[in-house]
Amino acid sequence: MPLPVLLDLVAEKACTLMGYELCAVLLANDSRDALVIEGSYGLTPEYVARVNTDHPIRLGPGPLGEGPSSRAFNSGEPQAIDDITVEPMFRPWGEVAREQGYRSMVSVPLRVAGTPAGALNCYRTQLHTFDADELDLLITLADQAGIAIETARLRDRERDTIADLEELNESLTTQHRLLQEADQIHRDLTSVALRAAGVQGVAAALSGLLARPVLITDPAGHPLGSAEKDGSRLEVPHVEQTDETGSERLTELPDPEGGPRIVAPVLLGGELVARIWLPGRLVDLGPLGHRAVEHGATVAALELLRRRTALEVEWRLRGDLLSDLLSGVASGTLGSRARTLGHDLSRPHAVLVIKADTTTAGTAGADLATGTRPADVRRLLGIVHSATDGVRPRPLVTNWGEFVVVLWPDDTSKNQQADPVTAGHMIRRAVGRTLNDSTVSVAVGAVCSELSDYAAAFRVARGALELAQLRGGRDRTVTLSELGVYGLLLQLDDPRELIRYADRVLAPLRAYDSRRDAALIETLRTYLEQDLNTARTAAALYVHPNTVGLRLKRIEELLGSPLSQPETLLQVQAALMTEDVLGHAWPEHAQRLG
Repeated sequence: MPLPVLLDLVAEKACTLMGYELCAVLLANDSRDALVIEGSYGLTPEYVARVNTDHPIRLGPGPLGEGPSSRAFNSGEPQAIDDITVEPMFRPWGEVAREQGYRSMVSVPLRVAGTPAGALNCYRTQLHTFDADELDLLITLADQAGIAIETARLRDRERDTIADLEELNESLTTQHRLLQEADQIHRDLTSVALRAAGVQGVAAALSGLLARPVLITDPAGHPLGSAEKDGSRLEVPHVEQTDETGSERLTELPDPEGGPRIVAPVLLGGELVARIWLPGRLVDLGPLGHRAVEHGATVAALELLRRRTALEVEWRLRGDLLSDLLSGVASGTLGSRARTLGHDLSRPHAVLVIKADTTTAGTAGADLATGTRPADVRRLLGIVHSATDGVRPRPLVTNWGEFVVVLWPDDTSKNQQADPVTAGHMIRRAVGRTLNDSTVSVAVGAVCSELSDYAAAFRVARGALELAQLRGGRDRTVTLSELGVYGLLLQLDDPRELIRYADRVLAPLRAYDSRRDAALIETLRTYLEQDLNTARTAAALYVHPNTVGLRLKRIEELLGSPLSQPETLLQVQAALMTEDVLGHAWPEHAQRLG
């Protein structure tokens, strides 16, 4: 039985066997500086509480340490008081004794395993003398009680040990179950990786492990894979793309329409490549759920790396194909190589050239995410590839240096989703959604029916794109018809005569600028752009109007005719336009012009 019950039973047996009215069993506290009533018979709870708190029985020096119970404990001998009213050492407990109604008492030491442990106190309501035989019986009873207390304590420790062992066994059982479930998670998701089941396989495996629908999206929110559970399907959450959605840990996000969502990042070399979405709250996911999602994110990253590697191989093959195609030499193997990659070059294609817009001249190599030029064209290439992935017939998407080139099938049956110009708009919108404020411009070149046409079409489209960006254009879909005379100049197959003409007209000005650093050509360009207004030209160049006037006079002297003559003005404008066009469509000429 529990120790408190046993101590009450010891007190009861002492009373019934010895004919006492009241009895208490006192044990030393943990610090062994006081005795506490732990079991009793006949005593009121109020008495027990007052003795234990208001009149504690001390084991040290002082009035409260001189009572019969303290002496019995310290001396190991019984302490009997025939009349407590005349005993000075009992005075601190006289009031509570009167309230309880006893006159005589005896305190017998209790030993447990040979060590003083407390005292057995017996009380009589009448005056009573405790003789030697009675004390011997009480000592025997106290010894038996000590054995019972020791046994009870051993059994309590035994029960505690058993409870600890049961708890440990339950914990080991739980850990074994968790290890089994964790091993199942590892096996299922590893199987996805070994089977190359793709992102869709990761979503299906996680849905089975977590018993809930799963959605995996790219960073822009486009679905990459999803799995239903019991007919429930998770739609793309309607939440703001906040900092939390780009966190490197599991995060809980509110969704006012579909309840809370758990989002886990899928990282590849520190780059966010996807997100895993689950319905519910993080607190309900549990440790195994956390582990499953984290493991799933790792496998999803591997699958996306596998896909990226495959795409890079495919892009390299496409790049080699485009390189041969744009060389202008129509090889008989080009068609078969294109068919191997899923493209039919016997069908007419329009040439689209895409390039990131720059905010400042000469910022090549800057980061596309800042709105300038990409340090890695692969990201832009991936966006364009994703935007055109569902188009049939399939466009050929690859890159040429810092340009992304799309050969867009010209479907005469009009079953295609978009014409080339609309495709340019679609690509620009896709880049804007993915890269926030960053923009690209797209040039739509000619439709090519013969393999030998692609080199010229690309050259013209590239020149149109760079010319548009040079003149401050951003986020535009450029067609040759929009460029006017510039567009006509870009389409010249043999520009050599124009090159000689531009050199002949501008050579005197360029030579003078080289000797004097006078900025005559820059002044002439600005003067024409400002509609021949000297004041506005001076403001644009941040110089005094008199300086502009002197420069214009020097220009007229070098040209040999005044700019007020229409023929001279036309010649200068044609030369500058030719330089603009040929400096970007024919890079070797731009290098020669310096």
